[in-house]
Amino acid sequence: MSAIISKIAPCGVTKTPGTWAQLLGNCCDAVVSHFIRRAAIATLCQLDDRALQGIGLGRPQIEAAVHGLVARSEREQVS
Repeated sequence: MSAIISKIAPCGVTKTPGTWAQLLGNCCDAVVSHFIRRAAIATLCQLDDRALQGIGLGRPQIEAAVHGLVARSEREQVS
């Protein structure tokens, strides 16, 4: 007697991670994103003012730019 997979597990039935697994995954993603942003801020802080001006940033705008809060028009005004 042979079994057909489509008869055993109907299509569309998938196992999704539970709420706790999703919560843990989201927390891990947030922690990793935090450390990536902190590394980007540290890297930009090491640049001199001329290099920052070359990419359209002023020193006070570094954190906002890393968080995506500085619009392109604001960066162009620094030049």
